[in-house]
Amino acid sequence: MSVTRVATAAQTQYYLTQIQHAGNALDKTQAQIASGKNATTYAGFGDKAQMLTASIAANARNAAYTNATKLAVTQTDLQDSQLTALAKLAADLRKAISDTVANSDASALMSQAESIFEQAASILNSKDSNGDYIYSGGKTDVPPLTVNSLSDLAALPSVANAFANGTDKKSVQVADGVTVSYGVTASDAATGLMQALSDLASFNAGPTGNFGGTVTGPQNAYLSAAIASTSTVATNLNNVVAQNGFVYNRLTDSQDQQASMNTLYKSFISDIQDTNMADAATQLSLNQTQLQAALSVTAQLNQLTLLNFLQK
Repeated sequence: MSVTRVATAAQTQYYLTQIQHAGNALDKTQAQIASGKNATTYAGFGDKAQMLTASIAANARNAAYTNATKLAVTQTDLQDSQLTALAKLAADLRKAISDTVANSDASALMSQAESIFEQAASILNSKDSNGDYIYSGGKTDVPPLTVNSLSDLAALPSVANAFANGTDKKSVQVADGVTVSYGVTASDAATGLMQALSDLASFNAGPTGNFGGTVTGPQNAYLSAAIASTSTVATNLNNVVAQNGFVYNRLTDSQDQQASMNTLYKSFISDIQDTNMADAATQLSLNQTQLQAALSVTAQLNQLTLLNFLQK
């Protein structure tokens, strides 16, 4: 006599499906714990996939802005040191002229002027770490100041001819839709200083010039007027320094904002992408319990016959 099973094939198939689902859920949770990620494909993130990709893209743009801004801050900081030195040279020229008038002694004036020109030329024709002229206005391979001596400067028909820089000023994008200009050209910074030096050299080469000893009446008149003009040059250069400082502060503020955005984007990405280990451990235990229950019920169904059913 055969013993008929009470459980139907449909019931068995149902519980086998539950076993499969429980097993898949367990595998997924174990994979999340092992990798630290909630999924390995964008499809695995479901309706959060679009937010994830948008956050990753935004963070990549922010990283690019951060790198570019860092370079701009480095150059602006260098410009601050150099423009401050240039402004001091203008002040030194004013002081040299003022001392000459006060002491009525012009014996050292032109040597001081030559030294100021050489130091200014060195600043204006300085290069960055890539070998590009800093104050070139876009003509990065051309020295922005073309003359090599004070006499060459005085020989030009116009001080403007001493500059070969372009008009393009460097700028950097610090955020979506936000650009900061930070470049300074040689002519913008130093035309006034070069004009003052050229005027002094031209007067010295003229019939009432030839500074070398006691200051004469015509020399005193010229130098007295030059004190006021060089004071204006120094003031204007201090304004250039201040403007560069304003740009520097704006760039460093942008760096702070970029750092904040980086933290924010990483938090968005992590919330979607990274596994919460505490939650995953709880889910793992639940998945194991569900799988064990499904296996147990299925095993009992396979053993349930009419005979042992009637004996219950």
